[in-house]
Amino acid sequence: MLVARDLRKDYPMNGETVHALRGASLTVEPGEYVALVGPSGSGKSTLLQIVGGIDTPTAGTVEILGTRLETLSDRELTRLRLTRLGFVFQRFHLLPVLTARENVELPMAEAGVKGADRRARARRLLDYVGLGHREGHRATQLSGGEMQRVAIARALANRPAVLLADEPTGELDAATGQEILDLFRRLNTDGTTLLVVTHDERLAAQAGRTVHMLDGRIVSEAAAP
Repeated sequence: MLVARDLRKDYPMNGETVHALRGASLTVEPGEYVALVGPSGSGKSTLLQIVGGIDTPTAGTVEILGTRLETLSDRELTRLRLTRLGFVFQRFHLLPVLTARENVELPMAEAGVKGADRRARARRLLDYVGLGHREGHRATQLSGGEMQRVAIARALANRPAVLLADEPTGELDAATGQEILDLFRRLNTDGTTLLVVTHDERLAAQAGRTVHMLDGRIVSEAAAP
């Protein structure tokens, strides 16, 4: 499903070089639920951005569904991100002028899905995340937990092969965060492959495999007991 080999990422900063990744390798199999954990600055989000094609490595390769990202043109990479990957972020990134349903429809519109089909799928996805009754509400009318559930529905819109999430409970209180954890567990049970960056010990505990990072390296991996 996803294979990252010997990823390195260097950034110039104040006349010095910051080594954000120092040879990180990771494989995610279909149907897995993998949590990336580690202290701030350990390289978790950098790794997620590179395997998601948002950033490029200084060295190393990423392969998704048999396709190496460095072989793709910008247009092909954009298409792959749109149709094969789903992204969930800490700060939701919903468009405030759009309703919940319209936010979910947006990636389908970009992918060329017909209006009636994308409206029907958006409604099904909002029902799936428990927000069918809020489809006509704008993002500014939703709570933080509701916005994150809309963001998850949007990430699923084009039936991605992998769902990538960066601190999905980071902006939420404990009770609301638990709702997102329950939804992630349900997604994985229903067959969605998940790779999640988190500081949330509860999320890491429910993942099928936990990958620990430190100083730009993967230092250990542990399967769920």
